[in-house]
Formats: sequence, structure tokens, C-alpha cells
Amino acid sequence: MATSSSIGALATGVCSPIMSAPHEWDAEAYQRLSDPQFAWGLRVLERLPLKGGETVIDAGCGSGRLTGVLAQRLPRGHVIAVDRSTNMVEEARRRLAELGDRVTFVCTDLTTFVSDVPVDAVFSTATFHWLHDHDRLFASIHRCLRSGGRLVAQCGGAGNLERFHAHAERVCLDEPFAKWFVDFEPAWNFQGPDATAARLQRAGFVDVACNLEDAPTPFADEPTFREFVRTVVLRHHLARLPYDALRARYLDAVVARVAPSFELDYVRLNLSATRA
Repeated sequence: MATSSSIGALATGVCSPIMSAPHEWDAEAYQRLSDPQFAWGLRVLERLPLKGGETVIDAGCGSGRLTGVLAQRLPRGHVIAVDRSTNMVEEARRRLAELGDRVTFVCTDLTTFVSDVPVDAVFSTATFHWLHDHDRLFASIHRCLRSGGRLVAQCGGAGNLERFHAHAERVCLDEPFAKWFVDFEPAWNFQGPDATAARLQRAGFVDVACNLEDAPTPFADEPTFREFVRTVVLRHHLARLPYDALRARYLDAVVARVAPSFELDYVRLNLSATRA
């Protein structure tokens, strides 16, 4: 286990400059709206055995909701909370200020992150699908772990939001939106269990287990659904459009195609592995 003094070498409190819009989030809104991700994350956290004194990376800490729960399970340990969104890291830092030096915040890309100390575990939810190069991601995580360290994670998997994205893509073809999506490329990377297991093994992991899990997520009403998809699911689409009125019009069109059933067809990819 790393000591608190050695953790101090980890650029505590340092964030890189604000990144381009696709990497940024409305962190305050995400904190309010991320109940589905929080519920999934609690279940993933149950899969991570902890004694209370470990050092654990929260890979993609977001606004810190799960980071706080993880820290509660580590009364003698330490959390390294990593996210590439400056907004998310600042929101997490603000909300978890009472934890003091029990949490180190690092604003960087997980595919290039290097921990100054070997960690006991890496925990992650709802993050890996935002990274295109999973080979680099798993190699980076492998380098951070001590021998015998565990990776326990969940992210969007093959088939995730397939039905919803089909509606969104159909609206992209309509006027007056089409010209803004001519060269649009998906920002997400939804992989299957077999390909993911092979990548983990190539990175040097053993005891690899991966599986898909359907997680259909209904919403109580149209306003709640609309705010959620605006903040979480369609943020890259909306960032392509040049002004607020056009973004609102696009969002209206997508929501109308989904109505009257306000449910998102989430599919989660569970993965666990050990560094030999």
C-alpha cells in the first residue's frame, strides 16, 4: 500500500487547462442527473474486495458521487480520482473537500496516466467507452497496478444505446441539421466481451472475466428524459450545432421520435482482471 507522503508526489490539486468541448461536461447537471450511473456503480463497487487500507484509482471519477462512497470503504487508505474533464474534477474536488488529503485529484487522460506509486486496485464505471484506444488504456492501467492488483470496471458495451442513437442519427440527416453532421464521427467506443478480454490479456492481465448486461433505463417523464439526454447522451451531437435555438430544435426532434416511451436501451460491459 502506498503511504500518504508518497501520494503527495502525484500533482495534487493540479488540473490541465480546460479541454475542447467534446471532453467537457456540465458537471453540476451530471451530479443531479446521474442516478442510473450511480446505481450501476454501486453494484460494481460491491465486486471490489477491500480491507480498508488500500490505494485505489477511481478511473473516470466524474463529479465524485462514487468517489465519496469508495473513500468511505477506505478509512485507512487513499483514492486517486482521475478524470480528463476539468469541470468534473473541480466539481468532485468541491464536493469531497471534507475528505482532505484522503483523495488526490488528477486531471488527465487515462490512456496516458502514470501513477507515481503502484496501486492496489483500479475501479471505473461509465468511462471506458469514451476512450477510443482501449489497448493503450489497459496498458496504462496495468502499469499503475502492483502485482496482484485488481481492475474492476463497467462501461457501455456492444449494442449500448443502439436504438436511441438510430433515432438521433436519423434526425442528423434532416434539415436544417444535416450540414453540421457531414463529417460527424461517434465519440463512443462500445466493445464486446470477447474483444475486451483479448485486449486485457494482451496488456498482461490474468483472471480476465468480461460479460454484457442489459440495463434498460426508463424515465418518469419527458422533461426528465430531455434533460438527461441533453447532458449525457447527446452532448457531442449538440456541440456540433452553432447556436442554442438550433440545439433546442434538434433535441426536440430526437425526443419526439422517442416518445411516448422515454426509455434508454443501455447495455453495460462488465470487466475484471488481475495483474500477475
